[in-house]
Amino acid sequence: MEDYPVYNKFQLALRNGNDKPQIWVAFKGNIYDVSESRLWRNGKHYEHWAGQDLTEELKDAPHTHKVFEKFKIVGYLK
Repeated sequence: MEDYPVYNKFQLALRNGNDKPQIWVAFKGNIYDVSESRLWRNGKHYEHWAGQDLTEELKDAPHTHKVFEKFKIVGYLK
């Protein structure tokens, strides 16, 4: 396990592309930086918002968890 910082849900919520410039999402305890993704511009991806834990929402997505492999982990969700 890498030595990444730990963030709580309130700190993650600020990384929504509006309150802070970072665009982050969490999945299964990992926090990913999706700022460079054209699909997350303005902190929104279809009906999903950045700054949230998407673990439960992924089951309704047209893709699998493998989508997160292309993004850098920046921390862990506490």
